[in-house]
Amino acid sequence: MPTQSPLAPGSRTGVARSAGATTEPHTAAPQTPGEVTVVDPAMVKRAVSAAALGNAMEWFDFGVYSYIAVTLGHVFFPSGNPTAQLLSTFGAFAAAFLVRPLGGMFFGPLGDRIGRQKVLAITMIMMAAGTFAIGLIPSYAAIGVGAPILLLAARLVQGFSTGGEYGGASTFIAEYAPDKKRGFLGSWLEFGTLAGYVGGAGLVTLMTALLSTEDLHSWGWRIPFLIAGPMGIIGLYLRLRLEETPAFAQMEKEAHAREKERRAAEKRIGIREMIFGQWRAMLLCVGLVLVFNVTDYMLLSYMPSYLTSELKYDETHGLLVVLGVMAVMMGVQPFVGKLSDRFGRRPVIGAGCVGFLVLSVPALLLIRQGSLAAIAVGMGALGLLLVCFTAAMPSTLPALFPTKVRYGSLSIGFNISVSLFGGTTPLVVTALIGATGNKMVPAYYMMAAAVIGGIAVLLMSESARKPLPGSPPAVETEAEARQLVATGTAG
Repeated sequence: MPTQSPLAPGSRTGVARSAGATTEPHTAAPQTPGEVTVVDPAMVKRAVSAAALGNAMEWFDFGVYSYIAVTLGHVFFPSGNPTAQLLSTFGAFAAAFLVRPLGGMFFGPLGDRIGRQKVLAITMIMMAAGTFAIGLIPSYAAIGVGAPILLLAARLVQGFSTGGEYGGASTFIAEYAPDKKRGFLGSWLEFGTLAGYVGGAGLVTLMTALLSTEDLHSWGWRIPFLIAGPMGIIGLYLRLRLEETPAFAQMEKEAHAREKERRAAEKRIGIREMIFGQWRAMLLCVGLVLVFNVTDYMLLSYMPSYLTSELKYDETHGLLVVLGVMAVMMGVQPFVGKLSDRFGRRPVIGAGCVGFLVLSVPALLLIRQGSLAAIAVGMGALGLLLVCFTAAMPSTLPALFPTKVRYGSLSIGFNISVSLFGGTTPLVVTALIGATGNKMVPAYYMMAAAVIGGIAVLLMSESARKPLPGSPPAVETEAEARQLVATGTAG
């Protein structure tokens, strides 16, 4: 639990109720309107790094699995039918999405009960173990049907742990960050996502170029998955070095000050209350995550297949274009996060929704022209619009819920929306193109998502530069804290 010291000279982390307060560290004092949390800059940096690394691990696996799917089909599903092999491989991949809501329902409430840091350490261990285990599974030729069964089991472990990862990581950063920098610091979470995907996909592309098909099928495919072991140890080390977030620590401090019955009731908040007790915020969360993930999966996961299968574009060039777009997104991600702190979350996310509504059709028409320049411009435009979501959502979504249910409600809402709408995007769009014969379906699908996201933006409250619900104001320096107390704007 972080040290919470008085607002006094030399203190770096603290909760102050008034200038010159003399509260002892760790004493149980109820929150008052004048309290202000002074964050420790070094601890904030460690929190952001540890949270972002977990997201990077998740998407490193995503990139590896997507790019090496054909090879995995040969190793684990040797039916002799390439299409059946690929479908089986992606079936195991999709299974992880089915258990994500279950992971959210388990880890989310647990994080609200025992603390964010403990649960994020558990999800890190499970994610690393699941990915590392895939690299150790014998091939179908060695153990027969046991190989695909073990692959499915490892994927289910990954999916279950992922259900508690994003909600916890975004909550962790949001509760550590000072109010005026929450957007900028939160944007690094999705920077980790992009870095992980680029790293995984880039590693597979490099291995494919350097290794023969025989070597790749016999042992080379294991290398990217085995890398997850050392990455997981590093991530676990970083997360175990963290203290609990100030917001959760403050809630715990208040709980200890109350009588036993009330504290026990507060700490045993059920899933029913997390969903139905927060129904308005939950609906907003689902709508925001819908537009975020439909556009994300459309651009980063589906478009390479669209270029190859629908437009007959060279597969390697299509993948390289997507990797280039993600590299550009990484470059502008922190700057858009700063914009969300300055101008607000609603304008930034709203700009993304309007952009997808207006530019999806022109961008797809450019992509369909087939030239490298046209594809790059069209994909680049969609990528820059997507940054409006990737940069602002990590700070927007946690602010929808109060501290006592934040981890649980966000994890449940996020993963339900991802499983129903985000992860199904490639499958649904492919089916719609097959049924209608209209290759503009991806544009229309993104436009529909933008309308839903736009409605959510109109209904949500602005959260930039404001304390999280149920938490005192958070600032970087004691001077800022004294100013808030002096002007009466604390609490």
